[in-house]
Amino acid sequence: MKRITRTIRLVLAMAVAGALLAGCGLLGGTKQRNGALAGMDMQGAAERADAMFYATIGAIKPDIEWAHDTTTTGSCDVTRYWTVMTVVSEQRRGNFLGVVENFWKASGYRIGPVNPSKDMPAIYATSRDGFGISLLFGHAGQAFFEVTSPCVGESKVAPPTKVANGPTYEGEVSVPTPNVRSDFWSAETPAAPGPTPSS
Repeated sequence: MKRITRTIRLVLAMAVAGALLAGCGLLGGTKQRNGALAGMDMQGAAERADAMFYATIGAIKPDIEWAHDTTTTGSCDVTRYWTVMTVVSEQRRGNFLGVVENFWKASGYRIGPVNPSKDMPAIYATSRDGFGISLLFGHAGQAFFEVTSPCVGESKVAPPTKVANGPTYEGEVSVPTPNVRSDFWSAETPAAPGPTPSS
């Protein structure tokens, strides 16, 4: 029980640190004098966040299923959330994070904290223009992606336009649980040697 509590606290601490660094435009980006990313409003930031997520999941093979989660806005930032609906077994989580980390590195993102927890690993990165992106595992292999913009101009934010490829539970439960089995990602045998997240 103590180990689980420690792991949850570590994940929450890293999430808060990532939000503080990325959410207010402290990392990267071309900023105007008022601290906002030049030429971008909240809607543009949401679209950029969407593009970062879609590019990331496009690099994951075999494909996974996912669903849109919430969108939140701060005083000058936007955060998009997605839930992975494919079950990722404990034995495949390291490979899953490794594939994502390698793609983010190839995209020029700066890799931040990595939580190597066996049960609830996580990885954080920052794009050149100051967007924070993360992949976190929760209970029983529940995986979540989130992207937080730096400070941008204020505007209304529309929902994502791309249709999710996984089952959604809008109005039924607040956090959908993964229920899509994959021959590869859900297998409970160790994956062949491949990319694993750096420590």
